[in-house]
Amino acid sequence: MKPFLLLASRAEEVAAVGERDAFLRFGGLEPHQLHRVRMEAGPLPPIDLDDYSGVLVGGSPFNASTPDAEKSETQRRVEAELEPLLDDVVGRDFPFLGACYGVGTLGLHQGAVIDEHYGEEVGPVTVEVTDDGRADPLLAGLPASFSAFVGHKEACRTLPDHAVLLASSATCPVQMFRVGENQYATQFHPELDADGIAERIEVYKEYGYFPAETAAEVTARVRAADVSVPSRIVAAFVRRYARD
Repeated sequence: MKPFLLLASRAEEVAAVGERDAFLRFGGLEPHQLHRVRMEAGPLPPIDLDDYSGVLVGGSPFNASTPDAEKSETQRRVEAELEPLLDDVVGRDFPFLGACYGVGTLGLHQGAVIDEHYGEEVGPVTVEVTDDGRADPLLAGLPASFSAFVGHKEACRTLPDHAVLLASSATCPVQMFRVGENQYATQFHPELDADGIAERIEVYKEYGYFPAETAAEVTARVRAADVSVPSRIVAAFVRRYARD
């Protein structure tokens, strides 16, 4: 099987390792079947999509909607390097699944409005699958509504007309969408279980997602939630697109 490519941008080692391990576990992948590139660590190397089964984009402390003048040099470089790769992905209708930061990257690339209007606190939300979502192969067999973990400062306010809304929530209308037949982005984190999000709460408690002194309360809230469905989306993506 050709490996999947994970494009990561977490500089914090604990979070970076946890993210990689989560995609391995929930995707049912062996280590050699997932090639991770840490975009924040250096220039993006040449990427030939023919070498991969599909592309995964993990979450990020970057906010795509931040004005360019306020972005770090690293973020500006990462986004500039992603742009031509997304051109290739979309142009070829190549398999792509972006988790959280995927909305900011794929969404902006396709003309979505990304801003801070629908930011969500760290914790579980109820995600509702749309009629189009129920007909989509990645969501086939999932409940009409399920709990998922979120935690983001920005989100998609308006999708472009050619994108297909697959899932929504009361606090964030665009929780999952598709472009073409094979490019997906989720605002929630399909790669996170309670242990995974608890780890990130500790890593990012000083990053402004919540008051740092409330980290224990936020952790208790996520550990009390029953979140088991979203990881099935990662597994479905791998099953659908794995190729020799």
